[in-house]
Amino acid sequence: MGGRAKYRARCDTMIARLAGFKIAWHSCCALIAGEGGPRHTLAHLTLGKFELIAVSDGIYHLDGGAFFGVVPKVLWERKVKADEHNRVPAGLNSVIVNTGDHTVLIETGIGNKLPERMANIYGMPAQLLDNLAAAKIAPEDIDIVINSHLHFDHCGWNTIRRGGKIVATFPKARYYVQQGEWRHAHSQERDAISYLSENYDPLVESGQMTLLRGDQEIVPGISVEVFSGHTRDMQAIIVRSGGHTACYISDLIPSSLHLDLNWVMAFDLYPLETIESRKRYYARALPEKWLTMFTHDPSLPWGHVERAEMGKLEVKAS
Repeated sequence: MGGRAKYRARCDTMIARLAGFKIAWHSCCALIAGEGGPRHTLAHLTLGKFELIAVSDGIYHLDGGAFFGVVPKVLWERKVKADEHNRVPAGLNSVIVNTGDHTVLIETGIGNKLPERMANIYGMPAQLLDNLAAAKIAPEDIDIVINSHLHFDHCGWNTIRRGGKIVATFPKARYYVQQGEWRHAHSQERDAISYLSENYDPLVESGQMTLLRGDQEIVPGISVEVFSGHTRDMQAIIVRSGGHTACYISDLIPSSLHLDLNWVMAFDLYPLETIESRKRYYARALPEKWLTMFTHDPSLPWGHVERAEMGKLEVKAS
């Protein structure tokens, strides 16, 4: 078998394995009524003394070229097919962490406040609150919300419109994000279109959102650590309990299809830093067998990243 044939065979094997993982994830769903309908997940995982619950705001669509950056379409389309507009499905995955003392929500999806033009481009499934209700979690039950960064698809349910005002969706929660990220959201850089101030400024003005300065523990067992690349101040959320670790790595590794160091999104402001941050993440996550949580995988919310044959990275579903 020639070199090209061997490479193709390895790709086919990887795709088959990923397909198997996605089938396993779908089997955990209580209801799947199509991309526009409810997707009430029952994906639970115990991490030490903590409980993790994967909840989704639904599926939206991104340009395939932007989602996979400089990777040629002939390669990425072997893993996911684009529609007639060259768009691929992307998940809006949030995670609930029940610590026993706190109910923590990591990320809040797109929400229901997108301007019409953006909703027409990306879609606005707005399923998070329904899926939280399916997990028997009310907005009032959540006391901590952590945003990895402030792009519209990560913090949309931070707030809702009520009585002509923008108010906190989770009224009893303290919200956390990096101060540098909030400042960048007001800087009118090239990703300015990705920021909607009503998702966070009302919370800063009310004092409900805490602006962090660097790595920090939020509550015992849950901390944040800055990983530059997608934005300068994007933070990962690290959960530790009973000798086990899980990490919501957000857009540093947005899906299980972005494991390779060089499969970097065109959305990343600092792509070379993304590569270096991935190296730093893998240097700890692989030998310590961290659970990696994927923010935009449409089918797989989490899994363990491992090195397979020829040093290639692959995901073992959990």
